[in-house]
Amino acid sequence: MQWIDMHCDTLSEIWKGHSDSFRRNDLCVDLERLTRAGAMAQFFACFVNVADYLEESSGSQDEKKGSAASGKKTNPGIGSGAWDRAYAAVLEMTELAQSEDEEMFRVVRDIKAFGNAGRERQGTFPDEDKKEVAGILTLEEGGVLNNRPERLSRLYENGIRLITLTWNYENCIGSPNSRDPNVMKQGLKPFGIEVVERINELGMIIDVSHLSDGGFWDCIRYSRRPVVASHSNARSLCPHPRNLSDEMLRALGEKGGVAGVNFYSAFLKSSSGRGETLRAEMEDLIRHICRMIDQAGEDGVALGSDFDGFETEALPEKISGVQDLDCLWDAMRDSGITPRQIDKIASGNVKRVMREVGREKETFLLRR
Repeated sequence: MQWIDMHCDTLSEIWKGHSDSFRRNDLCVDLERLTRAGAMAQFFACFVNVADYLEESSGSQDEKKGSAASGKKTNPGIGSGAWDRAYAAVLEMTELAQSEDEEMFRVVRDIKAFGNAGRERQGTFPDEDKKEVAGILTLEEGGVLNNRPERLSRLYENGIRLITLTWNYENCIGSPNSRDPNVMKQGLKPFGIEVVERINELGMIIDVSHLSDGGFWDCIRYSRRPVVASHSNARSLCPHPRNLSDEMLRALGEKGGVAGVNFYSAFLKSSSGRGETLRAEMEDLIRHICRMIDQAGEDGVALGSDFDGFETEALPEKISGVQDLDCLWDAMRDSGITPRQIDKIASGNVKRVMREVGREKETFLLRR
């Protein structure tokens, strides 16, 4: 079974020094296991937590005091310097990924050609004879744009093809998901709407995972192309604000987008009465997939594992890394999900989105 996973944090973990090898490591994802497991492509997030950049010696005292005073995830008093340092870190991650190009791995720069692979016989990725894995670079924290739209072009030049507009803090684009209803209803800022339009023009993918509900609906409204929730589940089954409501899943599917099912137990299974997060079972993962098919349609569901974005112990039982995905395909078959639906979830739906989004760049260039 060939598959595409829309989100993992492996690149960021390697960049931070938690492993020194893309080829083989003790994380959830490495090239050798991706190849053995049948990966067609893996989306690698360049993730930054901007709060990590507040304490650097070059940061101002006002910036540090602002962060300490607020104590809030949504607005920790983050100054411009922290965002700029985080942006520099993202560029370093893209360069690290590019340096890993080898016979087992290539960074995809033309997502439309990738989406057409095996369909129109152009730009075939990966080369199956060589068992090559394609890497697609993403940015997880659009705040690093720091109100500078020209940074989008630089990120595109460095290989970024998907942007997760927010992480867990308010930024120049909008607000994150939150248990505070006043934060949750906040939409995109004017710069955020500009970013959505520019991402469309560049032929990049808009990712609404981590975004507030208000921001989600603005992306549905303003984007000319499909949008994705790269790693989010069904809120009706697990009432976490990171998940999508049934109404949101339906809108995503109607827009032609996809939601990538997230393997994090806290997004799959509600906490116990004592507030403890219970480890999910394979059946919980299947329940979310079935619900997402029911609401978004069979064309609206994909994989978004979030591997290496949390502790391995928080993965569902029977899964500890990419090497265990055969268990998921078996469980999907046993649950009655059809072979056609499995193929779409494994790779077909993401390839279609890449074709659609990549076409926008061509249209924009012709229009200009």
